[in-house]
Amino acid sequence: MARRFRGEGHLKVDSKGRVSIPASFRRVVEKGDPDWTAGQRPNLIIVYGLDKQRQLDCYTIEAMDEIEERIALMQPGSVERKMMERIFHGRALDTQIDEDGRIVLPKHLRDKIGLAGEAFFIASGDYFQIWKPETYAETEAAKAEAWMDQQDEDFDIRTLLPSLGGGG
Repeated sequence: MARRFRGEGHLKVDSKGRVSIPASFRRVVEKGDPDWTAGQRPNLIIVYGLDKQRQLDCYTIEAMDEIEERIALMQPGSVERKMMERIFHGRALDTQIDEDGRIVLPKHLRDKIGLAGEAFFIASGDYFQIWKPETYAETEAAKAEAWMDQQDEDFDIRTLLPSLGGGG
């Protein structure tokens, strides 16, 4: 299994749209780029999706290859396949992490999610997301807190995980 993204962090965005990628995230991006070697710039794909998407989803090359393989299995010409192609191909940006560990977020992407002086990064396993910190706090963090509030006091989140190997 490929390495996964883990963690979260707040990082500054400068006036040119440059933002550092958390160091642990950079290592995963490097491992997920089959063309990367030490001293090279690792490749990354930012999916900005449809207009209502309020975050940027960032994928390694290997993770995007897997998504593209799965899209190729969908019925050619179907509405669902066209939508997936539009989101993951048409509404995506190939970029590289520079020698200082930064990417440049173009103005149209910063404007799309309302990003100004600070970005919030959060891991999501095989990809990570970039949010405007206030948007994340108001939506995603609030949803998670509300869901947890509905659980019993002694709720153990691990009970939601399926068993490995089909056993019970």
